[in-house]
Amino acid sequence: MRRRLGPAALVIAGALALAGCGGSDSGDSGDSGSGKAELSAGSAYMPQPVSDDMAAGFLTVTNKGGAADELTSVTSDIAGQVTVHESVDGAMQEVKSLKIPAGGRLELKSGGDHLMFEQLKSKPKEGQTVSVELHFARSGPMKVEMPVKPATYTPKTGH
Repeated sequence: MRRRLGPAALVIAGALALAGCGGSDSGDSGDSGSGKAELSAGSAYMPQPVSDDMAAGFLTVTNKGGAADELTSVTSDIAGQVTVHESVDGAMQEVKSLKIPAGGRLELKSGGDHLMFEQLKSKPKEGQTVSVELHFARSGPMKVEMPVKPATYTPKTGH
């Protein structure tokens, strides 16, 4: 009796294992690897604001994945609202989103695309850190800590 039960149990266990593997493989393969954005943020900072109600923020979002994404909004407890701006021919304008190309990056920098913190609830001081949450069209939200730098801070190039 043990001989009959042993092979039958192995067949059932094997079939269940194969069914489980097949289901998870087919579900994961469409979202893994090069078909998905793989986002990370770095070089984040906020120059100490000179205004009492407005500040700018800068960072780089890198996408190591094979699919593009878009930065659609930013939230922070320090401001009534955070808007995304692009600079075109020296003029800044608010936009609904900024693209992050597959295998590329989105650089928010002084004189270029940037974040505007409006309706500040308190004025950040040099040495403090401001928490922000980035929201994307396809990827989940990402929390970023933004150190407050001197108002005249200029990051080293090549980062």
